[in-house]
Amino acid sequence: MILPRPVKAVVFDMDGLLVDTEQVVFRALQAAAAGIGAEMPLDTFRRMVGLTHAASDQILRAHFGEELDLAAWSQTVSAHFDEELAAGIALKAGAVEILDALDAHGLPRAIATSSSLAALRRSLGPHGLVERFDALITRDVQRIGKPHPEPFLLAAQALSVAPEDCLALEDSHNGVRAAAAAGMMTVMVPDMLDPTEEMHTLCVRIARDLHEVRELLAGG
Repeated sequence: MILPRPVKAVVFDMDGLLVDTEQVVFRALQAAAAGIGAEMPLDTFRRMVGLTHAASDQILRAHFGEELDLAAWSQTVSAHFDEELAAGIALKAGAVEILDALDAHGLPRAIATSSSLAALRRSLGPHGLVERFDALITRDVQRIGKPHPEPFLLAAQALSVAPEDCLALEDSHNGVRAAAAAGMMTVMVPDMLDPTEEMHTLCVRIARDLHEVRELLAGG
C-alpha cells in the first residue's frame, strides 16, 4: 500500500508504541488493586488506555467506588511502576530501526504523549532515545489531551510541517482519534487494544509492528 501523500515528518505516541509501558502499568494497577482487596480487570484497564489522568480517574472511581483515595492510589501505582522501571522497560519491536530509517531519510520526528516529560525521560532515557526526537509534546505543554487533536497539532507546529504531511503512529483508540482529527495520515500499531471498525476507517494502515511501518515508509 502506498501512503496518500509523501511523508515530511513522523509523530509518535510513546506508551505502548515505543516502549512496552502499557503492560507494566497494567501490572502496577493490578498490584495496587490487590493491596485494597480488589481486582483490576483487563477490560477496565483497556478503557483507560490513551485517556488523560482525569478521565482515567473517573473510570477508577466508577469501578472501585467514589470513596477511592485517588492520591493514595496514584502513589501506590507509581511505586509499583517505578519498581519495574528501575529494572528497565523494554522497547517495542522496531523502535530503534525506524528511528535509524528516519535518520537515513532525513525526516524530522516528534513525540505526542499523554505522559509527563519526567515520565518520558524515565522511559526513553535509559535507551538513549530522548535526543533522537526533534520535539517532545508531553502533557506538561498540552491544554487538552487526546482524543482532542491538540497534542498532534502542537507536534506538527513544533516540526514546522503541515499536519496533513505528517505520519502519526499510535497504539490506542483515543490516540488514533486525535491524530486523525488533526488531519494526519494515521497508522495504528495495536498493543493492548485491538483495532475496531472505527480504527480501520480512521487509519491509512493497521500495522503489526514498527518494522512494518518502516517498510511502509520505504515504499515496501
